[in-house]
Order: sequence, then structure tokens, then C-alpha cells
Amino acid sequence: MKLFKNGFVYDGTGAEGFKGDILIENDRILKVEEDIQPEEGWEIIDLEGLSVSPGFMDAHSHNDWFAIKNQPRKYFEPFIRQGITSFVTGNCGLSVVGFEAESQHVNKIGGGLFSHDDTTGIYPRVSEFFEAIDRNSPCNIAALAGHCTARASVAGYENRQLTDSERKKMLEIMENALKEGACGLSLGLMYEPGIYADIEELKDVARLCEKYDRPMTVHPRACSAVSMTYPLLGRPHLLRALDELVEIASGTRMKLHYSHAIFVGRRSFRCKDELVSILHGLRDKGVDIGFDIYSELLGVSVITVVLPAWYQALSLKEKRHWFNKLKLSILIRATIILLGFGWDDIQIAYIGPGYERYEGKSVAQIAKEMGKSCLDAYLDLCEMSNFKGRINMGPYSTPEIVSELSKDERCLYMTDAWVEDHGVQNPAIYDCFPKFLQYSLCGTGDTMPNTIRKMTGAVAERFSIKDRGLIKPGFYADITVFDETKLRNSQPDREESFGIEKVYINGVKVLDGDILDAEAIRHSGRAMRAC
Repeated sequence: MKLFKNGFVYDGTGAEGFKGDILIENDRILKVEEDIQPEEGWEIIDLEGLSVSPGFMDAHSHNDWFAIKNQPRKYFEPFIRQGITSFVTGNCGLSVVGFEAESQHVNKIGGGLFSHDDTTGIYPRVSEFFEAIDRNSPCNIAALAGHCTARASVAGYENRQLTDSERKKMLEIMENALKEGACGLSLGLMYEPGIYADIEELKDVARLCEKYDRPMTVHPRACSAVSMTYPLLGRPHLLRALDELVEIASGTRMKLHYSHAIFVGRRSFRCKDELVSILHGLRDKGVDIGFDIYSELLGVSVITVVLPAWYQALSLKEKRHWFNKLKLSILIRATIILLGFGWDDIQIAYIGPGYERYEGKSVAQIAKEMGKSCLDAYLDLCEMSNFKGRINMGPYSTPEIVSELSKDERCLYMTDAWVEDHGVQNPAIYDCFPKFLQYSLCGTGDTMPNTIRKMTGAVAERFSIKDRGLIKPGFYADITVFDETKLRNSQPDREESFGIEKVYINGVKVLDGDILDAEAIRHSGRAMRAC
């Protein structure tokens, strides 16, 4: 028995906190009362002056790809240090599960962002994946099944409508995933091959989600006012992408979840009010709408993010031709003006071995060092990385937008981050969740009870994860202990967490102060099957 005494308890329901005790036995919570008298042999954890909540649940993650690594510790350690015990994975259509074992296109699964390198195996079915990670991963994992993954499995990256037999097979794969405990289906409409799906194909996916009462999470076709997806002029592109979701969801009572409510480029910020209005309008029409945000103002992307598809399809010789460079230059300049960002806003995160000197610098800085134009320096960097480099870029939001959206009752909190093996990391791996707590304490975020709910109980409820997300008898003992004074007074954005004192996963202490129990996290995590 472990008895947590004298903590200030936020139970994950959104109710006000209270001073109380929590008794756990093995991996479950046994009692939650104002004053539990200890018995001989119990371990007493005195939390006087500290707050306690359910372990934080990251509502949008890609850590399914890292849960099956041969050595997963480093990929989960920074998240545990910010109080996260569980992840909803498989987002943006790019799940590690949900494909044909005999597919000829397994190498295309992951959208170029993720791969099966250095993993314990390849697990096409959700049931196989859960069996592989249960008690073999640091944290708890729920899994969405990705549309990109299933589509690539049956048709690769071909830009065309699926045949009837291919569509039937794709939907069968996704339905089997739901039957085996996937917590929903995910779309990645900016990634291959999701970008090639038409409305009717996406409606088929939506009907599956409605049938099983699971969410359909959507990375939309555009998250900016201007993109390479739609004609340049007219309605802002992120709103056109949202119109598509309205068409898919209208007339249903499905659970639709809009992934990472971001506004790429300063000229996209003006779309915020209409986006919120559209989401609330769907709710009023009976669609169970939700969305998620992170506390960062930038995001991670591939180095080719500002390159149009026609240019990327050219040979290297054709790319260097003066006419193509001129055409590209005009297009990129127009895009930069219309989006409201510049070369100063694109930071190089990783190019490749031997190019570490560029990491952490903006394209504008590097261009000055090279004595070249920003466009020429950027194209050089693309070539150095074989057009596979990584960047951090922004702005994706503002403090004011994050503050407003964080208070919306339909909002969940997430990181959308993963640990890279090389280069500059996404800052969200370090302190994304502590910053949400800090915002609450400083008055710019939601109330503390609601903030805790949006990173615990509301996530479990949204994704049909049983017995998680609450401090309640019978629930799993995922517990995060934090110091509100340290959270309020600490300086964020220093590539480290702050304010988190202890973390327990399934009743096992994995973090105590700064000390991470490397042995404990080898087997502390469980598979979280939706039900």
C-alpha cells in the first residue's frame, strides 16, 4: 500500500481542488478521502504543500513510433519530467499500426517523418502492437489508426482515387483496428497519400468513426491563410480546409477532433475568430466537436515546407535552372508576403552530419554568413540535406490566441512533439504542460481545475480510455505531483521542465525530484485499449 498524505487534490473532473489523501494498492487507487489513517507496513508519501492530480495525458502524440524502439527511454524521459504519463498516439494519419502485413508499401508508412528503424519489430495490427508495448514501454499508450497508413498500405502514394477493391480493403483495415481497441481514426490531409483522398473517401472513414463512436482526428489540408493546396486568391486556405470538414461531418453525430489549432504566419491570425465560430457551429448542429492546442508559438516541419510540389518533382539539374529558380523566387516571395513570415522565422533544426554549425540559426543568419541571398542559402541547405532536413518555424500562434483557446470547453492540451536523434529539439518536449499550469496560476489560462481536466479526465473521456484520467477509487494509479509555487515563479523555455515533483505510472514511482528511475520505466507503461 502507498498512502499519499496531505496533498491538494485535483481529481481530473474539473471540480475544485481539496485537501485529501490517496491510498493506492498495486496499480489502482483504493481510496480518496479527507483523512486516511495509515496502517503498519504502508509507504507514506507526505505531500504537504504540494498538489496532486491524475497523470497528464498528451492528447496528440506520435510516440507510438517510439514506444517500439529497442531503447525507448530517451524518447520518453523529457515527457515524464513534465508530468506526462499517457499518450494518444497515431495522429495526423501517420500511425505505426493499421496496415497489411504483406503490403509492398510498408516503407512508405510514416510519411517520411517516421520509420521502423531500430524497433523491436513491425506490428501491422493494433492487437499485435498492444501486445508488444504492454509493460514494455515507459508510458501508457492509446493508439489511433491512421488513414495515411492504411491507404499507403493498399495503394502506396499514387495520386488517384482508390479502386472499389482498394477502398474496401482500406476500410476493412481501419475497422479491424477499431475492433481491436484503437481509440479512433486519424486523417493527415497534408501528407501523402492523405492529400489524394476525395470527400467521398473521407466520408467513408467518418462513417466508421460514427459507427464505433470513436473520434476522427484531422490534420487539415491547410493551417495557414495561404498554402500550396488551393488557388492563391479567395477565402483563406485554413478556412477552406475547415469547410471540407464541415461537409464531411454535417448531418452526423460523429466525434470530430480538429488537430493542433494553429495559424501559420502572422496573416493567418485573423482567421482565428471564424475558425472558432465554425467549430462552435458544428457543435450546435450535433457534431461532437473538439480540438487541441500546445503552449508553443512555433512548430516543427520538413525543410521543404515552403517548396511547391512542381519544384520538388524536378531533377536536381532542373532545380538549378535559372528559369525555375526565378519562378520559384517569385512564388516564395509572394507566399512570404501573404503568410506574414520571413527567413528570420525559419530556424534550421537539422541538416545532416557535418552541418551541425547551421543548427539553431535562422536561414537569414546563415545567408549572411554565406554571403548569399536568403533564397540561394535556403536552396543550398535543402540540397545539403538531400531535401530531408528539419526546421523549427513560426509564428504559429500568439500568447493571446493560446490564452483564448485554452479556455474553450472543447479544447484539450497536447505536445505534438517527439524526441529527435539529432539536431535542435522541438521545445514542446521540455515544458509544454508545465506552461499550461503556469498560465492558469498567472491568470492567462483556464482555471486550475479545468486545466487539469483538459490534460487528464477530458482526454480519457474523449478517446474512450477506461479507468484513466481521474483520481478516483478503481482507477489506475497514474499520479503527477507538482509545486504550484515553483510553477508560478519559474522561468519557462529553458529546455527543461519545471514544477513537477513526482510521477507515478500504474502505481510505480518513475520520477522523484530530478531522479528518473531508469529501471522502473522499462516496464511501467501499459497499452490503453479503447472500450
